[in-house]
Amino acid sequence: MGIRTNILLRVYIAFGLILLFAFAVVVQLCRVQFVQGKKWKDMAASLSAQYQTVEAARGNIFSVDGSLLATSVPEYELHMDMLAGGIAEDSVFNDNVDQLAMNLSKMYNDRPAREYSRIFREARKDGSRYQLLRRRVSYQELKKIKDFPIFKKRKTRNCLIVLQQNKRILPFHSLAARTIGYKNENVKNAVGLEGAYSAYINGENGRRLMQRIPGGTWMPVDDDEEIAAKDGADIISTIDVNFQDVAQDALMKQLIKSEADHGCVVLMEVATGEVRAIANFTRTKEGDYKEKMNYAISNAIDPGSTFKLASYMTLLDQHKIDTSTIVNAEGGKYKFPKGPTITDTEHDNYEMSVKRAFEESSNVAAAKLVTRYYSGNPWEYINKLYSYHLNEKLQLQIRGEGQPVIKNPSNRSWNKNYTLPEMAYGYEMNLTPLQMLAYYNSVANNGKLIAPIFVREIRRLGNPIEQFQARVINEHVCSDATLGKIRGMLEGVVLNGTGKNVIKNKLYSVAGKTGTAQVANGTLGYKDKKYQASFCGYFPADHPKYSMIVVINNPTKGNYLAALVAGPVFREVADRVYANDMEINQSPATHLVGNTSMPKVKQGNLKALKQVYTKLGVKPLYASANADAGGVDTSNGIPFEEVRYKNGTVPAVTGMGLSDALYVLGNAGYKVTVRGSGVVTTQSVTGGSLIPKGSRITIELQ
Repeated sequence: MGIRTNILLRVYIAFGLILLFAFAVVVQLCRVQFVQGKKWKDMAASLSAQYQTVEAARGNIFSVDGSLLATSVPEYELHMDMLAGGIAEDSVFNDNVDQLAMNLSKMYNDRPAREYSRIFREARKDGSRYQLLRRRVSYQELKKIKDFPIFKKRKTRNCLIVLQQNKRILPFHSLAARTIGYKNENVKNAVGLEGAYSAYINGENGRRLMQRIPGGTWMPVDDDEEIAAKDGADIISTIDVNFQDVAQDALMKQLIKSEADHGCVVLMEVATGEVRAIANFTRTKEGDYKEKMNYAISNAIDPGSTFKLASYMTLLDQHKIDTSTIVNAEGGKYKFPKGPTITDTEHDNYEMSVKRAFEESSNVAAAKLVTRYYSGNPWEYINKLYSYHLNEKLQLQIRGEGQPVIKNPSNRSWNKNYTLPEMAYGYEMNLTPLQMLAYYNSVANNGKLIAPIFVREIRRLGNPIEQFQARVINEHVCSDATLGKIRGMLEGVVLNGTGKNVIKNKLYSVAGKTGTAQVANGTLGYKDKKYQASFCGYFPADHPKYSMIVVINNPTKGNYLAALVAGPVFREVADRVYANDMEINQSPATHLVGNTSMPKVKQGNLKALKQVYTKLGVKPLYASANADAGGVDTSNGIPFEEVRYKNGTVPAVTGMGLSDALYVLGNAGYKVTVRGSGVVTTQSVTGGSLIPKGSRITIELQ
C-alpha cells in the first residue's frame, strides 16, 4: 500500500469516527430532549424552586388566673437582595449604603460602620441576591431597621427580605418550668404540658415557595398557592403563679438549709383536683438547685409513715380496731418472731390508744396491728389497699408518671415473715408523691378519690374547644364512719402529735401526717442511712380547700425528721395561701368588749375596702350619697365615701396610699413626683384646682 493510500485510509477512518461520534451526540440529545425531557425538567425545577414548610406559631400556655406561662414570640432573619430593582442603579446604592452601615453599627455595636459598608459593597460586586444582614432580630428591632436608609423608601425597600421564625419563651422564667415543659426536636419524648398537648399547641404548618439562588441559599418567591401557617391552640393550665412562686421559694429555702439531694411540693385544690402549684428541685454538682426532674410525678419509692393512713383506714373500715383500741408499742422497739426488728423515733411508746399511736407515728404499733389481723390472710389487707387504687397509675395529663407497686403474696419478692409488717408503715412498696397526695385528698374530699389535673381548658382564638374535669376514680374509699375517725386522727397529728410544734397554727386548722423513711440506695440497700422527710395533709381541716404534700430527700445538714424538715415548707406555703385566698371559709374575727379601735384605712379603691371590711367582720356605714339601692345603712359601722373628682380638675389624693394616688393622678393626666413613704399627707396642687394636663404634681407621704 502506497503512502498516499495509507494517509487517505487514516483520514477516512478519523472522519468516520467523528461522524459516528456526532451521530451519537445527536441521538443522545434527542433522547434527553424527547424521551427523558420531563424527568430532567422536574429535577431542575426541584433543585431551583420548591415548597418549604413554614412553621406555625405554637399556642400559649396560661395560668389559671390568666398570666402567660409560655408563649411564642416572632423572631426574624433578615437578608438583602443586592441586585433588587429599587437599587439596580449604582448611584442609588452608593448614596445609601454608608448610612445603612452606620445605623446597623450604632444599633448592634458589633462591628465598625466601615466593615458593614465593605461587606455590602463586596456582596453587590459578587451579585449576591440573598446577603445575610442579621439573625434573631426581634419585632422592635425590625421596626427600627425598616426605617433605615434604603429600607424606608417605597422604591428601594423591596431589597429587604424578612423571614419570620418563632421562639419559645417563659415570661416567668423558672416558675413551673418543668411542668410547662419543652419541645425539642432532638428529644423524642417532649416534656410537661408542651409535650402532652403538642397536638393542640403545635398548630398547622404552612408552605412557601422558595427559590435556590447561586451560593446554595434559598429565598422566598411570591406565589398564589402559598399556604399560611395556622397558629396553635392555647392551653389554660391549673397553675396559680402566685402560689407557684410561694411553693418554689419555700422549697428552695429548706433544701438549701438541709443541704438535701432533691425535693418537691404539690398544692392541689381538694374539690376539683386542680394542681395549683408543683415545684421540683435537684441539687447540681455545683451545689445549687434547679428543676431537672419532676419527682412529684415520676419518683416512685417507699413513702414511709404517710402510708400509715392506708393501714389504719383498712383496719378501721374492716372493723378490726377502733380509735380507742389499746396497742402496746413495746417501748418503741420490737422484734417480730422470724421477722424484722422495728423501731420508733420515740423510745417511750408503750401502751396507748390507736389514735395516739397514729399521732405519735409509732411504727411498732402499726406493724403489730396489721400483722395481728392479717398474717393469716394477707389478701384481705392487700385487696383493701387495691380498692383504694393505690396500685394503679393516676393517668395524668402529663407523661412520665411512676409505676406504683403494692406487693401481694403472689409476688416472688413476698416474704411471709417480713413483707406484711414492713408494708404496714410504708416500706416494700413504691408510690409517687402525687399518688400519695391524691389518696390524702380523698379524705379531705368526703371520701371521693379523683385524679389530679394540670389543664383546665383548651382554647382557639379565645373560644373553648375542650374542657377538662378531674376523673373520679372511687366515689367512696371508705365508710362515712371510718372517714370521720380518720379525719380526727389526721387532725390529732397536728394538734397533739408529731406536727404540733411546727405545723400547728392558731388561725386555721391543718390535718395531715408526717413521714420519715429510710431510702434504699441500689444494691447497698439501707446501709447508707439516707432519709426522706415528708408531710401530706390538707387545710383548713374543718372545710378543706387545699391538699398538699412536701417531700425532701436525703437532708444532710441538721435534723432529718419529717416534722422539722418537711413541716416548715408545708407551714409556710399553707400560711401564705391562706392569707391570699379570700375565698377560704375563714372564721370571722372576734371583737372583744371594750375594743373600740377601728382598722386604720387609706382612701382609694372602694371595692377593695369593702371586701377587707367584710372579711374582718367590720360593718361599713354608707353615706347617703353612696347608699345602696336598699337605702342608707343607719346601724353602727365605719362611714366612708367613694373618691370622686371632676374631669379637668386636680383630684384630691390626701390620705391615699401611693398606688391609689398614682392611679388617680395618672388617669387624670398628670405627672407625679413622690417623696417619702406611707400615706399621702400633702400635694403640691390643691384638689379641685384647674391646671393643664401633663403638669407635674409633687406628693409627700409619711
